[in-house]
Amino acid sequence: MKTPSLKESLSSTLETREIIRLENVFKIYGSGETEVQALAGVNLVIKKGEYCSIMGASGSGKSTAMNIIGCLDRPTSGRYYLDNVDVAKLDDTELAHIRNQKIGFVFQQFHLLPQLTALENVMLPMVYAGVKPKERHYRATEALKRVGLEKRLHNKPNQLSGGQQQRVAIARAIVNRPILLLADEPTGALDSRTTQEVLNIFSELNATGITVVMVTHEPDVARQTQRIIYFRDGKVIYSHLTADQLLELGSR
Repeated sequence: MKTPSLKESLSSTLETREIIRLENVFKIYGSGETEVQALAGVNLVIKKGEYCSIMGASGSGKSTAMNIIGCLDRPTSGRYYLDNVDVAKLDDTELAHIRNQKIGFVFQQFHLLPQLTALENVMLPMVYAGVKPKERHYRATEALKRVGLEKRLHNKPNQLSGGQQQRVAIARAIVNRPILLLADEPTGALDSRTTQEVLNIFSELNATGITVVMVTHEPDVARQTQRIIYFRDGKVIYSHLTADQLLELGSR
């Protein structure tokens, strides 16, 4: 039997590297009669380089799961490993550092500061990361070029269309070179043409190796991802739906 080379071994390790692992995760809000079990024993693994969507009806637990994956909330019980780090053991300062360095966030609302230009908005995460001004300017410019906004660097949000503002938000999310991009209903405020433009950007970013996880209620959006995760009643009902299987599920 041929012994794999070091290069082959490293390649194999990278291909199977887990970015996200949830182990029997519960999330409970309130107590007694007001207790709400938002997550009820979620087990989920997402590997490096995957492009996944998370679907489910309102109250299914998908947004709660996204908040835990993004280190914006902690599970009541169970374990969450982000890039092989047990985040439950981290304090708030360490969690903030993880969010800044390893995770990029894109939301339905763009959350751009209106008084700042596109370039200045994209530079903000690097200020918190301690990146030097010259490097901040270079990286922000490159990030905006990646999303097709090299001619809009000095425009403020009110001078940009909704789709352009979302592209600024995506540039801001990737400027610190995260290993994970989390998108929560990123196309919810966009028309169909602009939605497709934004989804094309996500696909291009994923092709460069960034792991993308997107919460959406839109089947047409979810079907463009490689893997669909379906939540119901705080649990993962389907962890590896394909586009065709989602279509079949919706027709039942």
